[in-house]
Amino acid sequence: MAALRQTQLGQDPGLLSPEKLEQLRNFKIQTRIANEKYLRTHKEVELLLSGFFREMFLKRPDDVLEFAADPRLPNKIHMQLIKDKKVI
Repeated sequence: MAALRQTQLGQDPGLLSPEKLEQLRNFKIQTRIANEKYLRTHKEVELLLSGFFREMFLKRPDDVLEFAADPRLPNKIHMQLIKDKKVI
């Protein structure tokens, strides 16, 4: 593998050592675990995201960034979630 990462000037300076690769792998795993714990304790994140996607797919805006920046959107999503809970 190291031979593949050689340049005309020598070894690729961006190549990580096996120890650094293991540290990076552990960091990624710990980050995923922390993110999962956060999402499990904050169910409103899932509700907000699903509400946003529902609104986006229903309206299909040409400019998604402008649509997402609408300051009224969180309130619309919140009201829709309340309405959905009453139906269930």
